[in-house]
Amino acid sequence: MSDTITFTLVKSGIGSTKKINATLTGLGLTKMQKRVTRKDTPALRGMLNKVSHLVRLEEA
Repeated sequence: MSDTITFTLVKSGIGSTKKINATLTGLGLTKMQKRVTRKDTPALRGMLNKVSHLVRLEEA
């Protein structure tokens, strides 16, 4: 398992619940097609699992 993970917002959070939108904001995904690289932690994996239908993962 690598120590970083890159993810991109590919689908809008409009129409999603407040919890989903808060999770996207917490991940740093504020605009469409924004790519973020973070340290791979269990907490981050849990957040990405919650919004997996809106993001694309590129493990790096």
